[in-house]
Amino acid sequence: MNRTTALATGSALAAGPALGLPAQPQVPGREASGAAPAPVVRDLRDRAGHSPHGLLFGPRDLVVVTGLPGSGKSTLMKRAVTGTRIDSQDTRDRWDARVPRALPYALYRPLVRLAHYTGLRRALRSGEGVVVHDCGTQAWVRAWLAREARRRGGTLHMVLLDVTVDTALEGQRERGRGVSRYAFRRHRRAASHLLRAAEKGRLPKGCGSTVLLDRAAADTLRRIGFTG
Repeated sequence: MNRTTALATGSALAAGPALGLPAQPQVPGREASGAAPAPVVRDLRDRAGHSPHGLLFGPRDLVVVTGLPGSGKSTLMKRAVTGTRIDSQDTRDRWDARVPRALPYALYRPLVRLAHYTGLRRALRSGEGVVVHDCGTQAWVRAWLAREARRRGGTLHMVLLDVTVDTALEGQRERGRGVSRYAFRRHRRAASHLLRAAEKGRLPKGCGSTVLLDRAAADTLRRIGFTG
């Protein structure tokens, strides 16, 4: 795949018609004509930090940030997202603060997940742009977000963090919380599949664009937001 070398004239990368990234609004009759825009991949890796400082999307778009556990998704979202962000880690932290420390997470994990998806559904109903933490293994979540984006006249976009396994494991150690070997293998397979497909220009169904980030590009980002 040919990597894009010039994405913006300033410090921000706009994900929308201005720079050729498809907004893909829900247009009557589009299904009949088969005129859906082709997905777009923007590769910001291997730039030694000389990459855009911002990612801007349409006002009704949805964005999923995905990558290995420990790759820096939550850190990036906390630092850069200027609008509504829905991060399952935030939900878990709130529950961890409530329940007794002796109670294993596995026992209240279903309640955390229920609270997370309830919060996500509420955010989607607002009609505004939302950035969502995506673990990569839940394809049904991306399908749900793609349907919601189409319904509101926007587009689903994916921001994919590409870091090494060692970097991800170190990230887990730094935050003092990891996943089991079995779960990590599942995440690794899912992330590898998404990355290989994106590098070949194949994106998840309903996804209009993907931005590929390595650690340097992610550290350079200061804003993930929405126009309008």
